[in-house]
Amino acid sequence: MWRNSVKVWTSSRHLVSTVGKPCSFPLNHTINGGVWFQSQLHFSSTDVRSSVDSVKLGLAAGCSAEFSSSLASVSGSSASVSLPRTREIYEAFRHYGRCYWELSKARLSMLVVATSGAGFVLGSGEVVDLAGLCWTCTGTMMVAAAANSLNQVFEVKNDAKMKRTMRRPLPSGRLSVPHAVIWASSLGLAGTSILACKANLLTAGLAASNLVLYAFIYTPLKQLHPVNTWVGAVVGAIPPLLGWTAASCEVSLNGMILPAALYFWQLPHFMALAYWCRNDYAAGGFRMLSLFDTSGQRTSSVALRNCLYLFPLGFLASDWGLTSEWFWAESTLLTLALSATAFSFYRDCTTKNARRMFRASLLYLPLFMGGMLLHRMPNADHQELDGTYSDKLIEMPIVESHLEESKSKYNMSNSGRKHMDKHARSPVSYASVAPFPFLPAPVYTSPNL
Repeated sequence: MWRNSVKVWTSSRHLVSTVGKPCSFPLNHTINGGVWFQSQLHFSSTDVRSSVDSVKLGLAAGCSAEFSSSLASVSGSSASVSLPRTREIYEAFRHYGRCYWELSKARLSMLVVATSGAGFVLGSGEVVDLAGLCWTCTGTMMVAAAANSLNQVFEVKNDAKMKRTMRRPLPSGRLSVPHAVIWASSLGLAGTSILACKANLLTAGLAASNLVLYAFIYTPLKQLHPVNTWVGAVVGAIPPLLGWTAASCEVSLNGMILPAALYFWQLPHFMALAYWCRNDYAAGGFRMLSLFDTSGQRTSSVALRNCLYLFPLGFLASDWGLTSEWFWAESTLLTLALSATAFSFYRDCTTKNARRMFRASLLYLPLFMGGMLLHRMPNADHQELDGTYSDKLIEMPIVESHLEESKSKYNMSNSGRKHMDKHARSPVSYASVAPFPFLPAPVYTSPNL
């Protein structure tokens, strides 16, 4: 019995785990003088098995806890590695996003998009094609951003000398010139392609021409002659015409009212800015009219004169059926307010009055365009677009050229044909109606027949 008890004690004292690691566990009972108490010397076989099983379970729990702690340490190290990488990607997106925003002159480009969208709505019929409007605005935004980017590419050295522009991406070195050229070229090609595919070739041609005029004619002309302001006014007047042609596929007198307003509005706007920042423009090497006008009389007179040119546009818009008569009154009040600031600048050529006229011009344009859109009348010459091609819809009955087809279709008698010849209107040039100029010109009948 004693020997068996000692064997059991030694076997329970030194156990080996399933993974091969020896584990020792303290026993609650100790040997006093090398002799066990008799009451503690009797161990059954079932007690031994239960003690061994409990030891195994304890070892398994300890190993699993050790394995989970190692996994946690590995995952923590991987998270610590991925966190700086994610932060670097976020910082890169933020850096280039800000550079592209400033390089494209996003606020100015959005103003161009607003004028183009207003032209599209004015050139539409009773229902505005929202998909066509979105595509037109998207293409216009891309082309405008490309033109502004090329403008900054050509004026890197000049912008570095001006306080107002020295923090732009190119002068500050945040972006390289080849990078900006690739960005501008990609936007220009993409925007022109969108306008050609989703609108028409006339609109795409106007957009491409405006990009060339702004980037390659107006930009270098700023360093050569003060006439650059008038060329820039032409550039700013084309986007509303671009929107009109995207909706109606033609250039008409009605479509020239908003472009004319943009042209006359830009001259007092930029004259005020040129006089306000004349020292900055002189440091940058730009030849503005205000630099050769020390008294400011010529600059202020140009601004006042072009404000007066805005008065007839409200009457023409209502008289030609583009807007209602309410717009005539509203545009007259707006032009009076703008002309009052221009007159105060003419009487007293100070920087304060120039700044006041500049801010008044910023309020004038959105109110003028908003009034036109609010009181607009549907364009009678609107052409419905079908995919990438546009067909003129004529709501008058057309008589066929062959007599037999005319009789079978309209059942006309000889007296009816004489009545038609008497009241028929003059034929319109077929090239302006259908895309096939080699076909015979149609004959328009009286709506009474």
